[in-house]
Amino acid sequence: MSLLHIKQVEYQEEKADIRHIRTQVFQLEQNVPAELEFDCWDETTVHLLAYLNGQAVGTTRIREIDPDTAKIERLAVLSEFRRCGVGKRLMETALQTPPASQKLQIIVHAQEYISRLYQQLGFIVVGDKFSEAGIPHVKMIKHQ
Repeated sequence: MSLLHIKQVEYQEEKADIRHIRTQVFQLEQNVPAELEFDCWDETTVHLLAYLNGQAVGTTRIREIDPDTAKIERLAVLSEFRRCGVGKRLMETALQTPPASQKLQIIVHAQEYISRLYQQLGFIVVGDKFSEAGIPHVKMIKHQ
């Protein structure tokens, strides 16, 4: 993974790569409707892109919810680059990036199958399983 580089990007400047990754993962693989995937928050949130050998392979965004809380969402890694640590590195970087690094708690709505990744990073499940875009999710919180 020494060739993996994660950086904070401006949405308007890297919109094509962000949309490509999220379209591949959420719309084409998981059948999430475009109107649910792309929303008004994209313009105002902090975005991260993961590059492997210069190719954008993963993304996530960080959104401030209130003065004490941030939410990390839309974590997506292209299928051929999964199980290489890209998602975990994106999350580790997101946790160290404002606004997440400045908040008392971080929230994620994790797809149920990937909740172990978040548990490894100190998140705990709160509440019951729920459906978001027809996919089983759990709400998870990490206190800082």
